[in-house]
This record gives sequence, C-alpha cells and structure tokens, in this order.
Amino acid sequence: MRFPLLATFCLLLLCAAVSSAQSSTADPLASLRSARLIYVDSSSLLVGHSVIEEKLQQRREFSQLGLAITRDANEADLILEVHHDLFTKYVYTAVDRRSKIIVASGKLSSLGGTVAGKVAKRFLKDVMKARATPTAKT
Repeated sequence: MRFPLLATFCLLLLCAAVSSAQSSTADPLASLRSARLIYVDSSSLLVGHSVIEEKLQQRREFSQLGLAITRDANEADLILEVHHDLFTKYVYTAVDRRSKIIVASGKLSSLGGTVAGKVAKRFLKDVMKARATPTAKT
C-alpha cells in the first residue's frame, strides 16, 4: 500500500520540477539575464560570424556582462543568428538554445556603419536592458 503512495508523491515532485524548469526557460528576460555563452551564426555572405564575434568582444559591455563566445552551438546559452534581408536590411535574432524561444531580435540597415558593429551594439543593449529589469518575485 505504501508503494503507490510513494510513487505518486515522487511523480508529483517530478512534475513540479519539470514545470518550474520549463517556466524559467520560457521567460525571454530570464534567458537574457542568465546567458553566458553565445554562439554566432551568420547566413550572410557579406557579414561573417567571425566578424560579428570580433565586434562583440571589442565592446566593453561584453566583458562587463560576463559573456563569452563559443564555437560549439551545443554548449551555447544563446544562439545569435544574423540574416540578410532585402537590399540593405539585416535581421538578428537571439534564440535560447534549450527552449528555442526568441529572446531578442531586431532589424537594421547596412547604411552608416558596419552591420557587425550594429548587431553587436543592439544585441548587447538588449542583454543590458534585460539584466537591468527587476526579476519578478513569485
């Protein structure tokens, strides 16, 4: 008689843990707050991933936020994707690797500066804004 009760209790604990883990990874702000490793993926022939990586690392905020670049997408917390849209437009999207939720995105122009530099600046601004936002207490 004790076994079904114990099994039920363990199952309830497991469900609560999974629910808690899913809710924390489903929060874009929480993902941006906790991210440490960034993987950069660029599909643009004109703006390679190594140039974006360099521009990220050159910004003071990058080291202040405790971020690092990884070349292993499976180890990354966030995947920063850059795509060339029509003509002079580029789109960047930051995706939480585990939950596949988009946590930041933006569209920018190649006019008036380097795309890689603009992506780095805007993405780091998104991370800083998320980390400056107070966490919700439950």
